[in-house]
Amino acid sequence: MLDTAVVGAGPYGLSVAAHLRNCNIPFRIFGRPMDSWVAHMPKGMLLKSDGFASNIYDPNAEFTLKRFCAERQIEYADTGIPVRLDTFSAYGLAFRERMVPELEDKLVASVDRAPNGFLLRLDDGETISARRVVLAVGITHFEYVPENLAQLPKQFLSHSYRHRDLEPFKGHSVIVIGGGSSAIDVAYLLEEAGADVQLVSRRQELKFHTKPTGKPRSWWQQIRHPQSGLGPGLRSRFFSDFPMLFHPLPEQLRLELVRTTLGPSGGWFARDKVIGKVPLLLGQTPERASIQDGRVHLELGGADGSERKIQAEHVIAGTGYKVDLERLRFLSPEIRSKLKSVQRTPVLSTSFESSIPGLYFVGVAAANSFGPVMRFAFGAGFAARTVSTAIQQSLSREPALMPVRSVASTAK
Repeated sequence: MLDTAVVGAGPYGLSVAAHLRNCNIPFRIFGRPMDSWVAHMPKGMLLKSDGFASNIYDPNAEFTLKRFCAERQIEYADTGIPVRLDTFSAYGLAFRERMVPELEDKLVASVDRAPNGFLLRLDDGETISARRVVLAVGITHFEYVPENLAQLPKQFLSHSYRHRDLEPFKGHSVIVIGGGSSAIDVAYLLEEAGADVQLVSRRQELKFHTKPTGKPRSWWQQIRHPQSGLGPGLRSRFFSDFPMLFHPLPEQLRLELVRTTLGPSGGWFARDKVIGKVPLLLGQTPERASIQDGRVHLELGGADGSERKIQAEHVIAGTGYKVDLERLRFLSPEIRSKLKSVQRTPVLSTSFESSIPGLYFVGVAAANSFGPVMRFAFGAGFAARTVSTAIQQSLSREPALMPVRSVASTAK
């Protein structure tokens, strides 16, 4: 029986695996390396996170983004120079090769309970028994599309997660729905690709991060607005550096803080790419959608009670992601029914363990337990340290495992 299986190979999965490896904990890790970044983010995108906050985490900080960029002679700065998507993706793949060579480019088709842990079935038919499972699935299963748009046929509606290449939209009309970075990024990249694009948002005004000045900050500014992995400010510093203090807060307060903190906004670099270049319909909410004469017709409701209609050949929902345990269909119905949850997200212990012993959640699924930092790569370091330490301590209290790598499936 295997001790630990890690499901997912993005920043969180790779960080957890690197820490397990350092602790000499027997594990296997499954997933397509950096899949969300490599295959589901639009080419040309820039990360909102600063360079220093865009690392993947090994225990000794041997392979940071800064070091990777120095080795590849890629322009880098801790702050002030946006990290390109292709740079971050390449860094993740290099981290995998150097720090997690064990990664198996396979998908987990199902996870079931077993007498001493869990039974995993892979997409190649192999079955594996494991005492513990760490789920680091990121945003993969959690695309959110408003119900009043979801009924549109797929040829007329898609989520921003589905678009790596926007060139096919050149010369076509597109409506982008949303006011956060996903919608803003897709809108300006569509405009640059030659599409006829409009951005519709219920927000009265788009928000953008503040552009770094590059000037030294006074000691008073550093005290009142300290830098953090989530941006400047005392609140951001608390959320980024003290997730273990966030965990014991009252549940309703945690939920409200996660809901309202670091809301939809674009990177500072996106402002000049959108304002004055992409037509904006702000304070407008899509009320109804229909297909007429091969085009999408949207009826919008204004915050002031006004109504208007617009149309286009395609709608892209840049409406973000919502964690919902029911969408993790690879987990057996028994597991999903027995997981203690709040607002369809798992309730986690201080070690990221769910109500089912041995089943851990890291990344965005852990945000309601540990705070908004879990929505960003910056939180992967804390999660990896915490989970690996907890598993190491559990191992010291358990009988040794037999060195069996896996069990071949006999299913045809």
